[in-house]
Amino acid sequence: MTTHLTRRTMLSLTAAAATLPFAGRSQATDKVTLRLSTPASDTDQRAVALVQKFGPAVSSFATFEPHWNATLFKQGSELEAIARGNLEMAITSAQELAVFMPEFSIFAAGYVHQSAAHQVKVFQDPLMDPFKKKVEDELGVKLLSVMYLGRRQLNLRKPKSELTVMKPEDLKGVTLRMPGTDAWQFLGRALGANPVPMAFTEIYTGLQTGAIDAQDNPLPTVVDAKFYEVTKQVCMTSHLVDLNYLAMSKKVFDKLGAEQQAALQKAADDTADFGRQNQLKKEDELVAFLKGKGLDVYEPDLAAFRSHVQKAFLSSDLAAAWPKGLVDKINALGA
Repeated sequence: MTTHLTRRTMLSLTAAAATLPFAGRSQATDKVTLRLSTPASDTDQRAVALVQKFGPAVSSFATFEPHWNATLFKQGSELEAIARGNLEMAITSAQELAVFMPEFSIFAAGYVHQSAAHQVKVFQDPLMDPFKKKVEDELGVKLLSVMYLGRRQLNLRKPKSELTVMKPEDLKGVTLRMPGTDAWQFLGRALGANPVPMAFTEIYTGLQTGAIDAQDNPLPTVVDAKFYEVTKQVCMTSHLVDLNYLAMSKKVFDKLGAEQQAALQKAADDTADFGRQNQLKKEDELVAFLKGKGLDVYEPDLAAFRSHVQKAFLSSDLAAAWPKGLVDKINALGA
């Protein structure tokens, strides 16, 4: 605990100092260099959107310099790099932000976000203002826009004729491979299944041999890893609508003129929307692909799943840092 607080305090002081006026500050008319560090590859939908939309949109006043595959800063260190003034931009997650501010874990919980459109509504709603302000005050990081990563679905061995999953109780006794962390295993139990940890490289064989009954991943992963060869159905639970935030140094943002700030913000929003639409289109295409491979692809009773999972989270220690009543406010935006 002491180490965490010391680290957090140090970053807060660093971020606060970085926002103070300093000698030799560039004029608003000077071009700034915006280096972005991310573990994503250059073929990722987020990367494609940044190169095609963001870079050209800010080119009159900024040089956009992306670094893919964690070649500039290792994954998980980008926020600290921005706080220390060593980096201008990054793509960060709610999970990474929760390391510094535990309340951000709410945005990584099951069924908090209902869709890609709901993500945008939540991010733009005043309920996000205290979160954004805290990130700016403590880390010197400005969250520009929300980027859609995709929806995690259930992929099962048995055909729908033998096992139709409409409600959480239908997953009773189903051995579901989930990532090994406590949070992921908790989500698997909240869905109604019997979650087990298993290395990603072992999933295909696990499904093939019956060591596991099901696995959860976004559709692109189901296709890329060829899990459709050893499964019979995809239940579209969309239990986690995953996201990233396009983040920027508050110090660098504040150096820009008002018109440049507005242009950069529009570029960020347009970039996020471009990537979002491409990812949604890809998911739709993969549904057709999987059906063509003979899999049953269907949607269960999402209201029943959402109610069951949220009740489990809210009664757990995982929700201890969440502002009271916030889940209800988020749900209302998706109604």
